[in-house]
Amino acid sequence: MISEKEQEIEPRKSGFEKRDDAHSKQPLFKYLLILFGLPVHLFTWIFYRYTYKNSPYKQLFEKETKAIRESAVYGRWVEHYKDQYKSKQRFFNRPIKEQEMNREAGKLADEQAEELARANLAERNVKESSYLQFFGECLRNRAFILVSFIPGILMYLFLWIYSRPFLRYAAERLVMTVFVIVSVAIFVFTILYFSPSDPAANILGESATMEQRAEFNRQYGLDQSYVVQLMDALKGILTFDLGSSYTGNEDVSASIANRFPITLLIAVSSLIMAILIAIPIGIISAAKRNSIWDYSFMFIALIGLSIPNFWLGLVFILNFSIEWHLLPATYSPDDWLSIIMPVIVLGTGLTASIARMTRSSILEVISEDYIVTAKAKGLKPRRILFHHALKNAMIPIITVIGLQFGGMLGGAAVTEKVFNISGLGSYIVDKQFIPDIPSILGGVVYIAITISIVNLVVDMIYALLNPRIRSQMKSS
Repeated sequence: MISEKEQEIEPRKSGFEKRDDAHSKQPLFKYLLILFGLPVHLFTWIFYRYTYKNSPYKQLFEKETKAIRESAVYGRWVEHYKDQYKSKQRFFNRPIKEQEMNREAGKLADEQAEELARANLAERNVKESSYLQFFGECLRNRAFILVSFIPGILMYLFLWIYSRPFLRYAAERLVMTVFVIVSVAIFVFTILYFSPSDPAANILGESATMEQRAEFNRQYGLDQSYVVQLMDALKGILTFDLGSSYTGNEDVSASIANRFPITLLIAVSSLIMAILIAIPIGIISAAKRNSIWDYSFMFIALIGLSIPNFWLGLVFILNFSIEWHLLPATYSPDDWLSIIMPVIVLGTGLTASIARMTRSSILEVISEDYIVTAKAKGLKPRRILFHHALKNAMIPIITVIGLQFGGMLGGAAVTEKVFNISGLGSYIVDKQFIPDIPSILGGVVYIAITISIVNLVVDMIYALLNPRIRSQMKSS
């Protein structure tokens, strides 16, 4: 009989093998490394296979395997596997075939011999190098890098980014952003495609004949299948060619490029105003909890959250423009005063949200043990608030800012309509009743890209403020 030690061979893992295990836990890393450096890997793999056949390890492995096959234990293995084969055949009432039995027993015994040979070599500290380890050794050679730099430039760029945790963190989220934008485009296009509205009927009118509608659909590709239209739309987004709108036959990319800056300007200005006003208000409310200041600020914030943008805009126009003649009622690119009311109206709700979140976040942080310890050490309340509490309280505040900014871009259409601003929001609203698929899809994708970039910036700020995220980035 075969001993338990001979049956259960557990080779000791060398340092190279442990490193292989670490890479195997990240299969995406290996696949991307091979994909980006395919021309380099092709020649390196051929050279690796050639050198492996003549490597000292290969020669020792074959010598060790041969010695095991010539030993008495190999014969016992063969007999053991033959007995297993016979038992299995008898159990299932099958005939015993000598040739098949010898072939299976020899195959299993050879596998056992190779496993034992590897274990013996590992005990003597003779290590086998995998291809990734061989490739890693090549990367330490300057001559190899110089020769392979041009064909493997994408691979080296990938390794440079991957070796830096912060850049890797940003690159991973950029890749996720691409998938999000494509998903948004597919979702919006699908909704518009299956919408009951008929662009040809809405644009040409009820008096249009069936032939005119068919010609309209043929001209804009609306007579194609869902898959064909979707592929054309995605191709246009990836190539920045969004086509022409159904109304006016205007270039969608140019129209959006002309309208998007004013929408972005109003949203960013509102965001800056909200941050500059809301965070100090939240800090004061938290520092003077249950005081008249706290109650007053939070009551005003609650009112700001409750007031609709369109109503507040109309009130501003009625008072500041019609009654007091202080500010223009409509937006004009040549008059910077005309942007003040839209910025305040759009930023009112965000200001209230940030103020309330700042207060609640700081109140939650100042009850933590490390704040109590800082107070016990005799630190001044102002130093505790600004140097200890505020930094840790900023993470949920940043979350609200990032989420609300996306809502501001989406909700800017109401403010733009009230103040007669030709921005992207009002552009999408005007086109959705047709529905003008290229125009709506282009506008939504622009907004999705902007929101994704804002979320990426928020994630980067998370990493800068939260040491746990930085630790996870370095250990991943």
